[in-house]
Amino acid sequence: MFTRATEYGVTDNALFEYALGLGDTALVLGQRMAEWLGKAPSMELDIAASNFSLDLVGQAQLFLEYAGEVEGEGRSDDDLSFLRDAMFFRNLLIVEQPNRDWGVTMVRHFLVSSFLVLQYEALASSKDERLAGIAAKALKEMQYHRRFSREWVVRLACGTDEGMKRITRGFDTLWRFTGEMFELADFEANLVNGGIAVDVRSLEAPWTTAVDDLLAECGIEKPTALQMITGRYLGHHTEHLGHILCDMQYMQRAYPGAKW
Repeated sequence: MFTRATEYGVTDNALFEYALGLGDTALVLGQRMAEWLGKAPSMELDIAASNFSLDLVGQAQLFLEYAGEVEGEGRSDDDLSFLRDAMFFRNLLIVEQPNRDWGVTMVRHFLVSSFLVLQYEALASSKDERLAGIAAKALKEMQYHRRFSREWVVRLACGTDEGMKRITRGFDTLWRFTGEMFELADFEANLVNGGIAVDVRSLEAPWTTAVDDLLAECGIEKPTALQMITGRYLGHHTEHLGHILCDMQYMQRAYPGAKW
């Protein structure tokens, strides 16, 4: 399939770009959750974070494998994961933000998993059978991620002053990245019209309701942002993605073509 690259590395293969964005978001968030291995506040949470990471990396593998097939240039899911520079990643910027502490991590995970549940629910009805199948499988996992992270946000915010401080900081820090979730890229329009992709603009209202309910339960004032930070489809990312890729891609970069 024709995949001529543009100035920002975006190809004119809309389905490839769409699958890439889904896979990259899951991959980078999975890498962030993996960073809690051996560092979480308790053994129970260490195991939970590890399992969440495995779920997300598994989702990423399926989306990126499909992206490679659609691209038709022989790149595998591993190639797409480990042999691309930061500007060629299409993940939501919110997932590359640092963990900071367990409270901030749970806020990020609730915000993102609440969005992914809605996105996967809609994508499970896609006319593209591969995307629909991956979404249906991932949906069950993300429903649990959403429930788990919501419970921890409430537990921390309603438990101690320190917990409330950390949860509030999480919302305040991450809010400016939430608008990007509901931006429809130009290349996605035809996919939406063809019943393949999800019009993410339709997800904003139910997502906002879920977030507002949580904020009200915790007694936290809704954050505001003078300007939402976006740009993933222009190759724009925060400085954090480069550091993530340094760790994630080290072995393949150090030993090109190594098999294990």
